[in-house]
Amino acid sequence: MEYITSTLGNLLQQTAFLNLTGGNLIMIGVACVFLYLAIKKGFEPLLLVPIAFGMLLVNIYPDIMEEGGLLHYFFLLDEWSILPSLIFMGVGAMTDFGPLIANPKSFLLGAAAQFGIYTAYFMAIFMGFNDKAAAAISIIGGADGPTSIFLAGKLGQTGLMGPIAVAAYSYMALVPIIQPPIMKLLTTEKERRIKMEQLRPVSKLEKILFPIIVTIVVCMILPTTAPLVGMLMLGNLFKESGVVGQLAETASNALMYIVVILLGTSVGATTSAEAFLNWDTIKIVILGLIAFAVGTAAGVLFGKLMCKLTGGKVNPLIGSAGVSAVPMAARVSQKVGAEADPTNFLLMHAMGPNVAGVIGTAVAAGTFMAIFGVK
Repeated sequence: MEYITSTLGNLLQQTAFLNLTGGNLIMIGVACVFLYLAIKKGFEPLLLVPIAFGMLLVNIYPDIMEEGGLLHYFFLLDEWSILPSLIFMGVGAMTDFGPLIANPKSFLLGAAAQFGIYTAYFMAIFMGFNDKAAAAISIIGGADGPTSIFLAGKLGQTGLMGPIAVAAYSYMALVPIIQPPIMKLLTTEKERRIKMEQLRPVSKLEKILFPIIVTIVVCMILPTTAPLVGMLMLGNLFKESGVVGQLAETASNALMYIVVILLGTSVGATTSAEAFLNWDTIKIVILGLIAFAVGTAAGVLFGKLMCKLTGGKVNPLIGSAGVSAVPMAARVSQKVGAEADPTNFLLMHAMGPNVAGVIGTAVAAGTFMAIFGVK
């Protein structure tokens, strides 16, 4: 009888029930909310499902992130910047840079939307973060999860990587909710109804030369951007060259989805109650929201300026797509424009600033790395 009692006691001690803290229960609840938003509401399910499940696992079984645990080795690929770079390759293989090539002025809108990053940087320093932590947090303003993870790892801010990544991916998923009120507040009904001229056709040669030229120019100026910009442009070259269809297909499908699984679950697993439930996390979430809102507003305001300078030929709504949530931000520009005029088609025009924003966020990350002397 004593043996049975002892055995049952040992089994009970090994269950998670007796080891769960109040913080663990809160994080399990947050994970379930994320799963609800992903599955029921369709908010970026490819990102939120693995992140939420990683969050669920680590708060039930913390050892899964300790050395020897499965997700610990996944997370090492984040720290080493491997997974974020591979994500960029997949994004490049799926992205058409034609709208940006056809309308190079889109680069300016993409650059304007990065204003939120630099605003958040100075605010983070004001709120007590050191300069490297502030830089890592500020990239959330670009709504670019892989770049946020990449920079946090490069700047040695792995302790903040979980909150930063979760905030960045959450705001990417919530683009359709966060952006429209800002866009409508800063534009008039008349401006939202502006129809833009059809973009010129872009030749195959232009599409092939674009990733090569961008890589040379950007990486010569900021070599630290090579892992992100280089992989983005390599993936795009796979797509546009027309001679490596198998590589383009693999990069944009199988490899991309494998990397999303590894990155999402490992990022979610950094959100243990001990690491996540603190004042720094709350400040990061607030700073990320401010950065994203300021970036959206800056893009729209610069769009209004371009509208004035071109005599009403630019719809300011496309400026909001300058944040690098591809293609969600461009779809939001299309949706808000269509609400004002159902015959208005802004999607392709918004894709120009949208992909420019991807490049702009990578350049911002490379700039911070150069400032701090990190390679």
